[in-house]
Amino acid sequence: MSAEPDGPEDRLRRFATIWSRAVFAVTSTSSTRTEFEDRLLPLARMLSEALRARAFDADAGRAVGAALVEAHCTDPEALSRTLDCVDAYLVLYCGEDGDREDLRARSARLQHAMAAGFAQALRERTLAEQEAIARAALEAQGAVARALHATEARFRAVFEGAAIGIGIADLEGNVLQVNGALRRMFGLSEQALRGRRVTEWTHPDDAPQTWRLYDELVRGEREHYHLEKAFYRPDGTVLWTNLTVSLLRDADGGPQYQLALMEDTTERRLLNLRLRYEATHDALTGLPNRTFFFERLEKALGAGEGQRFGLCYLDLDGFKTVNDSLGHAAGDRLLVEVADRLQACATAPGEMVARLGGDEFVALTTGPDTERTVDELAGRIMNALLAPISVDGRELTVRGSIGIVEGPAGERSAAEVLRSADITMYRAKSAGGNRFELADPEADARAITRHGLTTALPTALDRGEFFIEYQPLVHLGDGSVRGAEALVRWLHPQHGVLSPDRFIPLAEHTGLIVPLGRWVLEQSVRQAREWRDRHGGAEALGPLRINVNLSPCQLTHPGLVQDTVDILERTGVAPEALCLEVTESALIGADDDLLKPLRRLAEMGVDIALDDFGTGYSNLANLRRLPVSVLKLDRSFTQSMQQFPADPVDLKIVEGIVSLAHSLDLAVTVEGVETGAQAEQLRLLGCDTAQGWYYARPGPPERLHELALADTTA
Repeated sequence: MSAEPDGPEDRLRRFATIWSRAVFAVTSTSSTRTEFEDRLLPLARMLSEALRARAFDADAGRAVGAALVEAHCTDPEALSRTLDCVDAYLVLYCGEDGDREDLRARSARLQHAMAAGFAQALRERTLAEQEAIARAALEAQGAVARALHATEARFRAVFEGAAIGIGIADLEGNVLQVNGALRRMFGLSEQALRGRRVTEWTHPDDAPQTWRLYDELVRGEREHYHLEKAFYRPDGTVLWTNLTVSLLRDADGGPQYQLALMEDTTERRLLNLRLRYEATHDALTGLPNRTFFFERLEKALGAGEGQRFGLCYLDLDGFKTVNDSLGHAAGDRLLVEVADRLQACATAPGEMVARLGGDEFVALTTGPDTERTVDELAGRIMNALLAPISVDGRELTVRGSIGIVEGPAGERSAAEVLRSADITMYRAKSAGGNRFELADPEADARAITRHGLTTALPTALDRGEFFIEYQPLVHLGDGSVRGAEALVRWLHPQHGVLSPDRFIPLAEHTGLIVPLGRWVLEQSVRQAREWRDRHGGAEALGPLRINVNLSPCQLTHPGLVQDTVDILERTGVAPEALCLEVTESALIGADDDLLKPLRRLAEMGVDIALDDFGTGYSNLANLRRLPVSVLKLDRSFTQSMQQFPADPVDLKIVEGIVSLAHSLDLAVTVEGVETGAQAEQLRLLGCDTAQGWYYARPGPPERLHELALADTTA
């Protein structure tokens, strides 16, 4: 496997290379492929900058689309391959820093803008060609006029030799003469055309001003007009033309004839329609794509007062398993069948289904009563997925999770609605899937906050936004401070101080827990060294110990032991001054490989504490094989001891745990001590150390050494 590009410029060049390879084969150019790639590179840079710009600007996409036409990429296949390439690779190579969903949405809008720019440039190029033809036609018109006054032979040569269709009619609309080009365009003989009247050539798609302009011309009120007009051929097909009609006057300046010049634009119009379809529809399923869906959604959200919308955001459950086990070809056939079923669910006026990408689909309903119709639509979708789908002789059961957003038009943007639907869909998937959930603004806000914290985590450590508070560990026998537990906090620029439960799960999910945990360990050990140095060594304050929490991810990290050793050696702190706390749930069913790092640390002299003991499902007999020296009893067992008398059942449980721990040479620490009665009861039960608000809340390191110093002077 080749190495990935190292920097942004390398990734940009790679994207341009892929683009040029895809498009070069269908481009009419004398350049080599390398020269063509160099021509695409600045266009790729424009797309990359537009993708990552603070404010989205569609002009860049339109400019790139126009530049493709200028580069002779006018074949429809060139645009189709370009859009496929941008859809598949732009975010991958040019969107390394940013919200993937937002970048995908921007990429889709850029594709739309590129298609629009391509079509506009192609149209302008065509119009330029038409203008050249029109100039030639006007010259022909002048020649015709002169020929009428000069010689019939010269007129006939120009008239019949013209490449565009020419017809002459009187002011009553009777066709007098037509040339060969016009006869071929209509597929009629000269006699058949000369028997027609101009006013008979109406078409339902005629522009409103078509016949008003005609009337003004034959009355002599205008000299000419130009417009796009459709005609029916005898076989029922439609002929689209660029039509220019001019007034011919006699020698005295009076209106005499009307001269029509026609250019056949049928194929060009069909090409534009095809380009529009390819730019707005999914190539695999034929459903409207993300671009088309956003256009419809924005239109629905911009509807008038009293109008509402309902959106169902569907993601198939377990689709990745189909791709991984049966292959992508089977996955594609599954998606096609799902798309057909979904399309059959949204046939009412105001309803549509689109494919956003992958296995994600959306269904939209609009109207005044979407509170009812969107639930019905979601129900039809769920029912449509009940029947198994046959793929390669296998009956596959398909299920889906749906997020529903419903509300009045005009209150939210399309991006906000889709984000809410996406969040709600994942909430349905987290609840087990095969269901639909309604959007909840509070749940959306929590999810958005979580996402914001997740994206901010990687740079928060570099910016120094984390700090540590310390909660004392007190000996229950003599009340002396024996150490402290290090508790990390995040000073977030917007949300203020965040407790570990707000960000530690996110750090574990993203893998940042490893560098964050290493930082907490080093800062805590350094603080332990500072306490010792400031107060004359360990003898002055007693054997202070620092407790640091380890997450399950840190336990499996191969550098745990070496990192710990390096930190202790750099700071000059003895291993006996460090205690690593591991939750009981992290060690449930732990094998020897997982326990090996903890055993090595324990052999060095580092204490291992089993945190939250009693909340998991571990067998008490397993304590014998775990390399732990301390049990930290969960506060749920001791809450009843805050009042007198304590619950006798809790007393028996704690007494039994303490007795078991001591028989295994394990010390017992109790969390959450909040009253003096609770502390005294725990002392009588034989617990060794405790921590909680009764002694001190977590605080800065200075508070701990003040408490410890007070113990030594008491």
